Amino acid sequence: MDKFFNLSARGTTVKREIIAGITTFLAMAYILSVNPGMLGSIPGMSAGGVFTATALASALATLVMALAANLPIALAPGMGLNAFFTYTVVGSMGYSWQIALTAVFLEGVLFIILSLFNVREAIIKAIPANLKKAVAVGIGLFIALIGLSNAGIVSSEMGTIIGFAPLEGSALVAVIGLLITVILYTLRVPGAILIGIILTTIVGIPFGVTKIPEGFQAVSLPEAPLFWKFDFSQVLTLKFFTVFFTFLFVDIFDTIGTLVGVTTEAGLTDKDGNIPKVKQALLADAIGTVAGAALGTSTVTSFVESSSGVAAGGRTGLSSIVTAVLFILALFLSPLFLLVPSAATAPALIFVGFLMMKAVAGIDFEDLTEGIPCFITIIVMPFAYSIAEGIVWGIIAYVILNLVKPGNYKKISIVTWVLFVIFILRFFI
Repeated sequence: MDKFFNLSARGTTVKREIIAGITTFLAMAYILSVNPGMLGSIPGMSAGGVFTATALASALATLVMALAANLPIALAPGMGLNAFFTYTVVGSMGYSWQIALTAVFLEGVLFIILSLFNVREAIIKAIPANLKKAVAVGIGLFIALIGLSNAGIVSSEMGTIIGFAPLEGSALVAVIGLLITVILYTLRVPGAILIGIILTTIVGIPFGVTKIPEGFQAVSLPEAPLFWKFDFSQVLTLKFFTVFFTFLFVDIFDTIGTLVGVTTEAGLTDKDGNIPKVKQALLADAIGTVAGAALGTSTVTSFVESSSGVAAGGRTGLSSIVTAVLFILALFLSPLFLLVPSAATAPALIFVGFLMMKAVAGIDFEDLTEGIPCFITIIVMPFAYSIAEGIVWGIIAYVILNLVKPGNYKKISIVTWVLFVIFILRFFI
């Protein structure tokens, strides 16, 4: 085991890796409550089936990361991408969840191809660096808005476009939960988000927000996932391409950002900042996405919460194996996770919005040809209630502003030009 995972070479031990794996699971296990709650709200997608798909896809992708890349990074259906799946593709755009799963599946297949042939570098270089950060910030605001709305903290029925609702019932429980989560995270308590969800669920019992059914049993056999429910009828439309590209775009840059951040924190990068076995790490992400879509869940991606495991001493794939095993064990505890009300998961959504907001500090707002497209990207996502629209208008603004400023047209890559043309054409087709 020491030789296979290079434990000694990376200055770690089996005990430390086990603790790190448990810590990572605790930090990201909230996805087992949030994802079924979000996708399970779609008619035809059962929360139990989504729970099973989430746990299995997370375990599989994390195992591939552990055995192929030997990195202390866990994977699961990504926050933001599940919101895009539920509220934009199925909600605003009106696609069926089967078509949405098809887009996720095809995105994963293409991601595998891009990873194998190293095409991802060309795409990464083509998208402006500041715009990548703006996408993360916009998604963070979008997720936070969804959390506030799901908990009933904000509403459009207050006489204004949006406003605070009376602080009672579900809204009050969610605010209490947010305070608990923020305090735990500030105190650097491992698994702060998950503990916050658990405590908020308990707080919701006397308020009548958390409802425990008669004959409740914590342990049960997992529900069958929604296996291979694809619909390829819309794949050749421009509208479908926007959905497909958004999944691919966010997945690529979520993964790259997480890999760079976590491996740097763990001291695993070389002097040039290169990540060990990066191709295998990207394949783990892509394989997880394909498997997740086949099982019935949204895009699987590397979780930044893996940094909590690194902080606990994780340096190898052994910690990821521990995390994967815990996801498998969680399959038999689905009633506990599905008991969690939206008021208890809302604080997690709001707080993840804060974590994603931190990327705004790295955006260059002084350069208006960079700052304005980033601003447009950030505000369009929550205000238009669409991640896709944020990316579309951000790229359109970027190309136009750099085209009119003398000499800046050279900044626009061929790939960015292609995307610009496609996004413009969609208004006329």
